[in-house]
Amino acid sequence: MTNRVVVTGLGAVTPIGIGKDEFWKGLLAGKSGIGRITHFDASDFKTQIAAEINDFTASDFIDKKESRRMDRYTQFAITATKLAFEDAQVDLTKEDRERIGVFIGTGIGGIETMDEQYRVILAKGPNRVSPFCVPMMIANMATGQTSINFGLKGPSSCPITACATGTNAIGDAMRTIQRGEADVMVAGGTEACISPLPVAGFASMKALCTDMNDNPAKASRPFDKNRSGFVMGEGAGVVILESLEHAKKRGASIYAEIAGYASTSDAYHITSPDPDAVQPARCFSMAVKDAGLNLEDVDYINAHGTSTQLNEKTETKAIKKAFGKHAYELSISSIKSMIGHLLGAAGGIECIATVLTVKNDIMPPTINLDTPDEELDLDYVPNVARKRVINAAISDSLGFGGHNAAILVKKFK
Repeated sequence: MTNRVVVTGLGAVTPIGIGKDEFWKGLLAGKSGIGRITHFDASDFKTQIAAEINDFTASDFIDKKESRRMDRYTQFAITATKLAFEDAQVDLTKEDRERIGVFIGTGIGGIETMDEQYRVILAKGPNRVSPFCVPMMIANMATGQTSINFGLKGPSSCPITACATGTNAIGDAMRTIQRGEADVMVAGGTEACISPLPVAGFASMKALCTDMNDNPAKASRPFDKNRSGFVMGEGAGVVILESLEHAKKRGASIYAEIAGYASTSDAYHITSPDPDAVQPARCFSMAVKDAGLNLEDVDYINAHGTSTQLNEKTETKAIKKAFGKHAYELSISSIKSMIGHLLGAAGGIECIATVLTVKNDIMPPTINLDTPDEELDLDYVPNVARKRVINAAISDSLGFGGHNAAILVKKFK
């Protein structure tokens, strides 16, 4: 018999608010967190906009000296974890920390540190590179530092599957609890890559929106006919998962149940999705089956919805392949329209949004969906949040390299 897995805490660090309440309030209001880049001088860049977090001070959440030895992506992860533990009301002094693990993934890791220290080596020579360069830069350090900061000695890992990372981390954490290898898991994703090198790189491959520098709030347009590329975001989304038995024993409040998980691979191309959409469709179906539900039981999908031409065509086709006629009964939305694409953190943040949708029976909108695309004919919850009873929902992520991942969230009963 496998353990049931429930969500008891949510920690969000996002461009539209820090903390789950501010984040959720911003989503329901259709608030855009996208603006002109301020992290560096982007005046010569094709893309000059991003979804930055400009009200974040690491020392508000982390010891000031320690925070200086962390890349921004790690600071986000520890902050989101702190917020999630507080939300779950976990008293770590009463817990067996060998039974609490951490799976926090990232798509790119400490790229801000890499960018900065490479400029140091060019300007001042190799002997001036920081001794903290490597531990700040490497991609596992969000998990490592989170484990260290909270004294968590259970299973520890850092999934890296591009934009599917956060969803894989949460799904893998769910499996760890199901197997009885941990009672509590800290899981999600974190990213901070609004830095010259990644912005230039994504722009050069024509993945970013470049035609809305003067109107950034309208730049991210998932499912809109005139969508022209994604907008980079930053932040972290972390959830506290517990076995139902453990949550009940400590009298925890439960948001929802994580009941299903699946991952597949396109095995097709390094950046483009397979236009046949067979593997993401199979991923949806497998996640529903894993939850012990029928496809018709799903009410809502928090979509990957990046605001690129190829993604939305493929994702819509995958939904139709998986759900058949029921696809037209589903409601679908993309919160990337408001917070941009958080890459490795996207799945973590979108899981939080999905959990809150199931808990509150309100679906966040896809903003900027002003011009319908004739090829995309499903219900994408355009522009205004909408009430609907949501008993079961999917959060899906589709990453470069062909990684597909989906988790199924259902009402706790």
